[in-house]
Amino acid sequence: MYLLGEQSAPVDALINRLQSLPGRWLEGLTPCGPALELQTTDDLLQQLPADQLFLLTEGVINGCLGGRAVFYWQEGDLIGLQQGPAWTDCRLCSEGPLRLLTFRRTELLQHVFAEPERAEQLLEYLLGQMAMLAHAVAELKPREFRSTNGFKRVESGEVLIQQGDVADHVFVIIDGHAEAFVDGHKVGDVPKDEIFGAMAVFTGEPRNATVIAREPSTVMLIPGDQFLSMTRNNPKIAHSLIESMARRIGQLNQQITQLSALKG
Repeated sequence: MYLLGEQSAPVDALINRLQSLPGRWLEGLTPCGPALELQTTDDLLQQLPADQLFLLTEGVINGCLGGRAVFYWQEGDLIGLQQGPAWTDCRLCSEGPLRLLTFRRTELLQHVFAEPERAEQLLEYLLGQMAMLAHAVAELKPREFRSTNGFKRVESGEVLIQQGDVADHVFVIIDGHAEAFVDGHKVGDVPKDEIFGAMAVFTGEPRNATVIAREPSTVMLIPGDQFLSMTRNNPKIAHSLIESMARRIGQLNQQITQLSALKG
């Protein structure tokens, strides 16, 4: 079972090796009946006896999940292992003719496990397919970053960000509370789980505010380049950042309104 789409050279080499294994461990085992000759089909499993396994000798079989073709088998592969409740949403189909050699499941497994070398080949076949799927997940899954600086415990009154400094990190308050100041004037609060220090990382400009812990707090530091990658690859991070910025804009608008009312 191999994922559709272009594969890397190591994965291609692994596919070629795996395809040669079933034919080797089936040597000496006689098919339980004549080869099945099938034409185009959109539900192959409905046509195959559940107590048999099949060696695909001609054609290509596609596996569909949710109506979408996701993986395939080709000549040399063993068909029928994917059965049972876990595969009820999987449909096997083919756009061309197929030829399959038929073997009774129990006889095939007895034949394989009667010889340690064959059993090792079956295990290699199954683990190889798992390895390919793991590689595919690694390619598709967005990268997750953890701070290389880790967590920092700070005391009340400690400066976390100094206005005018170079922005090289983004911060998250894991536990505690801080306040933001511009030119010595308080402009907002920084509560638990808040992301702060990101704006200067995005713009490349010096810090535009000072942030001071107002109680003992635990802070996570994330290097700027890692944070930028996180926002590109993880929509949840970007959404959280937008919410944080929206709250701060609201705080600033409220302060401007209050100051305007005092001047009036």
